[in-house]
Amino acid sequence: MALIPMLQFLAPNRLWLLLIIPALIGGYLLLSRRRASRRRTMGRTMFDLVIPKDRVWVRHVAVGLSILSLLTLTLAFAKPKDQVSVPRERATVVVTIDVSLSMEATDVQPTRLEAAKAAASQFVTSLPPKFNVSLVSFAGTATTLVPPTLDRGAVTAAIDALQPQPSTAIGEGIYTSLAALSQVPPDPTDPNADVPARIVLLSDGKTQVGRPSDQAARAARDQNVPIYTIAYGTEDGYIEVNNRREPVPVDRVELQRVAKISGGQAYTAESAGQLKEVYSDIGSSVGKEKVDKEVTSRYAGFGLAFAILAALGMISLGARWP
Repeated sequence: MALIPMLQFLAPNRLWLLLIIPALIGGYLLLSRRRASRRRTMGRTMFDLVIPKDRVWVRHVAVGLSILSLLTLTLAFAKPKDQVSVPRERATVVVTIDVSLSMEATDVQPTRLEAAKAAASQFVTSLPPKFNVSLVSFAGTATTLVPPTLDRGAVTAAIDALQPQPSTAIGEGIYTSLAALSQVPPDPTDPNADVPARIVLLSDGKTQVGRPSDQAARAARDQNVPIYTIAYGTEDGYIEVNNRREPVPVDRVELQRVAKISGGQAYTAESAGQLKEVYSDIGSSVGKEKVDKEVTSRYAGFGLAFAILAALGMISLGARWP
């Protein structure tokens, strides 16, 4: 139960106390009407001399502030909660990198692959210490180069050793990444804990061989493993094949579809600098999680402030400020 949009409570049954407020407002309006009626029939009284007519608005404001105080304190009593981002203790990230020959294009200096390797290494070392990281590479086939581990040095060394190979099999890269997740070591403090997992997949082309990437993305979705895709490169990329230029423009459509199907996000990067920014954004996304946090003190503070203002208003009815 939530009486305010986007606001939820840990003890929503206590919100029934809010029904007191309409009753109090109705009672106040009734008394005000009776008081005005009596004044018309009886004329001015001694009480009117103490509280001049021009200060009636103060009484209305004080009562209004009292009602607001009661409202916010009741909300606080119902234990409102909000979602906040907190650092995630554990997760597994599979870094999946396309090493097809098109990654030798020099539209990103020195080459797409070399720039991707540098950014991936930086990304891996920036992840929280308790995160397991795995490395998968793919071209015509896919290989798990490093199973999930806390050893950042092993992963960065394997990234540095990546070499281009023929063809592109994005679907196989995803399936191999999912298989790598089966090797995640259990949490020593909680072996049965369900540790979240993410795949970060960087590629510049579309599937040429292997199983369809859409099918692989659905498998990732079924296992609750979102895929963050990065389409890397520009439209003007090319490679030299037998002394002839072969255009290798980046293909964003397939990677966007993979991300959407799996429940992840799609990014694009056309330079080494943009790629670092993308990795930084992904790191922030996978490194934090949304949790419910009680925010009772926030509404209790509002209620106290309204109560103080209401009290000042009531005091001012009995005495003029110097």
